[in-house]
Amino acid sequence: MLRTALLIFSCLLVALGLYLCATLPAPAMGGIQALVSGVVLLVAMLFERWRYRNRNASPEGNWQATGERFIDPETGKQMEVLYDPTSGERRYRELESG
Repeated sequence: MLRTALLIFSCLLVALGLYLCATLPAPAMGGIQALVSGVVLLVAMLFERWRYRNRNASPEGNWQATGERFIDPETGKQMEVLYDPTSGERRYRELESG
């Protein structure tokens, strides 16, 4: 809910900034500030969704191992990539040592 409200607000800021830049005389600082603020907020909201995965997601689904493995840079542990073909969601599972 909050994420949706922030996305709508950032789109409105971008639209307002574009409108002010198009209608005001040359140095339209208010329009530029609204445009830049809206773009920064919009990019931040989209990056947040991509970067941070849902660690509390339910285990239900048709999870299949992809064979991809990597070392998590935050924890240093080996992780395995799982994929659910019905939803397209990817999930990461820690591999057991040993």
